[in-house]
Amino acid sequence: MTENSSETIYPCPLSKGYGIPAQQAWLLLKVFLGYRLTLASLFIFLFYTQKGSALLSIHHSPLFTYSSQSYLILSVISAVCIIWRLTRYTVQAQLLIVTDILILTLIMHAYGGITSGIGILLAVSIASGGLLIGGRCAMFFAALASLAVLAEQIYADYMKVFEITTYSYIYTGMLGASFFAISLLSFVLAKRSEQMLQLTNQQEQAISNLEELNQYIIQHLQSGIIITNQQQVIQLANEATLRLTNLTELPINLAGISEHLERAFQTWLADNAENSFTLQVLNQSDIHVRFMLLPTRYKFFYMLILEDGSLYNQRLQQSKLASLGRLTASIAHEIRNPLSAINHAGQLLSENPDLPAQDRRLTNIIQSNTARVNHIIEDILQLSRRKDSRRKKIELNTWLSHYLENFILEQGINAATFTLLLTAEPLFVFIDPNHLKQIMDNLCQNALNYGQPEAGTIKLQILMLKQASCIDVIDNGSGVSRENLRHLFEPFFTTSAGGTGLGLYISRELAELNQAKLIYYVTAEHKSCFRLCLFNADHTLIEI
Repeated sequence: MTENSSETIYPCPLSKGYGIPAQQAWLLLKVFLGYRLTLASLFIFLFYTQKGSALLSIHHSPLFTYSSQSYLILSVISAVCIIWRLTRYTVQAQLLIVTDILILTLIMHAYGGITSGIGILLAVSIASGGLLIGGRCAMFFAALASLAVLAEQIYADYMKVFEITTYSYIYTGMLGASFFAISLLSFVLAKRSEQMLQLTNQQEQAISNLEELNQYIIQHLQSGIIITNQQQVIQLANEATLRLTNLTELPINLAGISEHLERAFQTWLADNAENSFTLQVLNQSDIHVRFMLLPTRYKFFYMLILEDGSLYNQRLQQSKLASLGRLTASIAHEIRNPLSAINHAGQLLSENPDLPAQDRRLTNIIQSNTARVNHIIEDILQLSRRKDSRRKKIELNTWLSHYLENFILEQGINAATFTLLLTAEPLFVFIDPNHLKQIMDNLCQNALNYGQPEAGTIKLQILMLKQASCIDVIDNGSGVSRENLRHLFEPFFTTSAGGTGLGLYISRELAELNQAKLIYYVTAEHKSCFRLCLFNADHTLIEI
């Protein structure tokens, strides 16, 4: 019967709660077996070379011959059983110890009894029993050895095989007492060794689990992690590093990623005052890089943290929105009260029947402009009430189809006003659905107001560009002039007399809050297009 090396062996049936790993147990058993083979071979060598008679006086040669040969044969048979594990560990270990006690007692008798000194070899067997089997079984082996030695002395004294004195019984008692002492010490030692092994295994398992957990977390971070030495040889990098740097395999050193990164790292090593750097990657968002020192006991390593520019901007955006929210909340409170008073006074004045027509026109101007200011305040308050992005994984084709149906119903327009172009394969994105709806409301409303829908349909299309899922809103407008283009997404910038200039600004802020990107460009057909590129949700990443 074979035993798995990962299992724990409880050798002694009387032992509770303590065990040793199977691999180590079988190794100890092989060591003891090697000792037995060596001892049995030595006995036969001493006998057949006639050197044993010179060292020790053999009183019973046939008994010594048969015992030594049996000892060697049993050891060889045990070697076969142990190497191929034909028997259970517990059975094999017990057989080795019991046969050791019996055969060594016979050899001791053949050499002249207790006075020959052979009995001390039984101490090795007792100690081995305590280490190999342990528990109360070790005490059993000590008792068995003591009884065997005592029985040998009584038999020799009764049969008058050789001279037995009072001192022989004293030696026998002392040898038996030493057996119990050795057994007790080996039992305590084995028990402590097992406890230490269990503690070591638990710590090893805990370290292994932590290492796997750390590796999982590092590999699934949104931020790229690079560990390098002073020679800029990369020791470790996660999957996000390859994604951010647009590489298919990890290079050997930092120069393989970017020469600009290599020079920035060298500059940082020379002067640690500036520990950040912006890396520009072709066809990718800018990457924000931070350098950190990782000292170890013998050498220094360095950690580079790579963050997607959109993620970095998202955090700045959250901080900016929080500050803006506190400011706008106080401004709104201070402005809306007097504005309401002005609006109310204008309404009361317009209700005067004796008011001249020219003054009535002035009251209409007051009311329309107070309404416009109130609209601006409402748009600003949307920023102050803005909550953090609660992104979800959504299927873009399905979501956009439902959205367009609802938008057409809400606006009460003809369904032919919009044309929707979907992709053949489903595209999954990671975004707050409420934020996406607000962005699309602004873009579609602008297309209705300024995109000349009477000249042709407004096109909504989904496309995949460089691992990003994008939504295009294409209208028939004349486009934005080059002069106004750089101010297009600035707050309060508008070319319309009735607009607030906050719609596109809020849309871009919401996009950056969700790690998306909103841009404007003119198509090859000279049509205006707003493109929203969203975060791809094919891979789930951990944010830090």
